[in-house]
Order: sequence, then structure tokens, then C-alpha cells
Amino acid sequence: MRVLVRLAAAGAGLVVVAGVFGGWPAALGGGVALVAQLAAVAILRPAMTAPQPVFMARWLGGMGIRALALGALLAVVATHRTTVPPLPTSLGFLGVLLPLLFTETRVLK
Repeated sequence: MRVLVRLAAAGAGLVVVAGVFGGWPAALGGGVALVAQLAAVAILRPAMTAPQPVFMARWLGGMGIRALALGALLAVVATHRTTVPPLPTSLGFLGVLLPLLFTETRVLK
């Protein structure tokens, strides 16, 4: 549980930074990335010491959650292009998700 709290705190900081530089669309993309990353880590964490097939299934589930979050975000951007600009939203998503992915490897040890 403490792992998720630390990851959420780091992610919230990244969402704020994305919001400062890219406005609310970047913060929206970053928020979606943060939720997806927290869900993926919550799925993977219990299987860290499990046998490899179980671990890989959970890892793949986490990657699926991230892909579904990106697809949902892109669907919103495509349907509301005037109110949700694509570039800041996408950069906010990537700007939060990529650092959290690298942080995940250190947090889950």
C-alpha cells in the first residue's frame, strides 16, 4: 500500500508540472496516465514473487490497462478536438507515464 501512495505522490507532482507547462489538457492526459499506472502497479504488485507465468500474466494485464487508457484518451481527443487539443493532451500523458514507468522498477523491488 505504501508503494502505491509513493507512486501516487510522485505522479501527482508530475501531473502538476504537466499542467503548469501544458495547461489543463496536459493535466488531463497526465491524470489519465496516473490512474492507469496506479491500476497497473496494483495488479502487478501481488505477483512480484509468483511463478513466471503468473507474473507475466499480471504484467501483460498492466500493459493492457495502459493501452486501454491511451485508447480512451485518444477517443476523447478525436471526438472533442476543439475543447481537448491533441498535442498537449498526448504530451501530458507521455510526460507523466514514462517517468512513472521508470519509477515503477525502483518502487517494486
